[in-house]
Formats: sequence, C-alpha cells, structure tokens
Amino acid sequence: MYCASCGTQLTQGLSYCNRCGFNLRERPDVNTSSVNSFLTAITLLGVIGLGIMIGGPLVLRKEAGLSQELIGVFMLFTFLIVSVTEFMLVRNLSRLSAPKESQNRPLLQPPMQQDLRLPPATNLGEPVGSVTENTTRTLEYVRREQ
Repeated sequence: MYCASCGTQLTQGLSYCNRCGFNLRERPDVNTSSVNSFLTAITLLGVIGLGIMIGGPLVLRKEAGLSQELIGVFMLFTFLIVSVTEFMLVRNLSRLSAPKESQNRPLLQPPMQQDLRLPPATNLGEPVGSVTENTTRTLEYVRREQ
C-alpha cells in the first residue's frame, strides 16, 4: 500500500503516513456525477448561447425585419444572460470541488481590536514622555580593587 499524498510505501494498519502525516483513514469524497453534470451544463450553455448570439440576429434581420439597433440590444441581453449564468455555474462548481475545511472557514475575518484613543493631553510645561523611557539601563563603571 502507498500513501496517496507523498507515494511512500506503507505498512498495513497505519492511520497516518509516517513521512507526510496524511490521514489514511479519511478518503476524500468527490462526487464525480455532480461535477460531470456541472461541466456538461457549462459546455451546453456556452454552445447554445453562442448559437443564439450568432443565429439570432440573422433570423431577426431576415424574418422579422428588425433594425440593427434592436438586434444589437438583443445580442447584448443574450450575452449578459449567458455570461451571468456561466459565471454562476462555474462558481458553484468551484464550491463543490473545494476541500471541506475551506468551506467551513468564514469569508471575512473579524477586524482586529485596536486602541485608537489619543494619549491624554498634557500641559505645555510638561515634557512629552519618550518612547524609550524606562526601557534602557545605564551602566556605570565600578572599579574593583583587588
């Protein structure tokens, strides 16, 4: 038996890989039927949408006798609808194929609490405290006589 993560040969009965620590008991569940369904939907929608955007103006011009401005508006709306639908399908496909631990993670981190209050006002006669005040030592030379 070999580790699915690093390829190291393993002995029977191990729960984790000795080399990389990969969990050997937990198998990633990938639902291939739903992934294939999304990929099929994305492909079909792209092909059908492209066909409507190319064939639609020809039919509208010849059969309905519409002006070029109305045909342009038709193509714009068709493009927007197909693009938004494709985007939503790809987004759902990426969520479906994402690892489980990243799905439980919050999208936005809570803001850090910072103390933004100003220091208390001092009188003009008092000096402002230094950043290094009370943080350094002064070493005085002490002569030792033997």
